[in-house]
Amino acid sequence: MDLPSRSTDTESRRASAEGVAALDRAIAILDAFTTADRSLSLAEIAARTGLYKSTILRLANSLLRGQLLERLDDGRYRVGPATFRLGALYQRSVVAVDILLPIMRDLSERSWESVAFYVRSGDVRTCLYRVESKHPIRYTIREGDILPLLVGSGGRVLAAFSGEPGEPYETIRRTCNCLAVGDRDPETAGVSAPVFGPGRILLGALTLAGPSTRVDAAFLQRMKRPLLEAAARATRAFGEDASMLEQASLATEALP
Repeated sequence: MDLPSRSTDTESRRASAEGVAALDRAIAILDAFTTADRSLSLAEIAARTGLYKSTILRLANSLLRGQLLERLDDGRYRVGPATFRLGALYQRSVVAVDILLPIMRDLSERSWESVAFYVRSGDVRTCLYRVESKHPIRYTIREGDILPLLVGSGGRVLAAFSGEPGEPYETIRRTCNCLAVGDRDPETAGVSAPVFGPGRILLGALTLAGPSTRVDAAFLQRMKRPLLEAAARATRAFGEDASMLEQASLATEALP
C-alpha cells in the first residue's frame, strides 16, 4: 500500500491554512460594515480591515458570487441579499430564553443579586425571565408580574428607548443605563440596561436589583459595567451591533 509522501502532506496542510486565512479575511470584509453604513468604498474597506486592495478585490469576487456582497454602479460595495437570508434563518433558530438565561445567571453569580428581564406592553412592563439572588433576603419579583412603566430602573430604560421625551430619559439614552434607589419601592434598588435585536429594535431591559439595605447606590455604580457588558453580550447574540453598549460600559471607568 502506498503511503502519502511527506511533501504531499505538507502541501495539504498549507492549502488548508491558506483556505482558513482566506475565510478569515472574507469575514473581516463583511465585518467592516456597520449598521450606519449604506455602502463602503474599496479604500474604506481597506482602511477598516488592514487588507491590501488587491486581496479585497480577489475575495470580493467570491462574496459577490455568493450574494454576500454587492457592487454598486459607482463602484462602492454593500452587503448582499444572502446576508438577509442568513439573518432570517438565525432569527428563526434563536430562542430568547436560551440566550438570556445563561447571561442572567452569570450576572447573578457575579453580583449575588437578583437579575430580571422586562419587556414593555403598552403602559406597563412584564417580568419575562428571572434569576433569584443567592441571599436569603432578596428582592422578589416573579416571572409574569406586571409593574408600572415610568418608575423603577427597568421601566425607565424601556420608556427611554421607546422614545419618552425629556429627563431622565435623555440621560438614560446617552448612558445606556438607569440607576434607581427607592424609585418604585422605598426598600428596593436596581440598575438596568437595554437589550436590542436586529435593526436596533428594543427587546427589553436587563435589571439587577436587591434590597436597598444591601444594594446601595455605591454597589450599583460598581455593577454598571458588568450589567452593560451583559446587555452587550445579549445584544450581540440576538444579531445586533452592541458598540453603543460597549462604549457605555467603557465610559463607566471614568466615573468616580
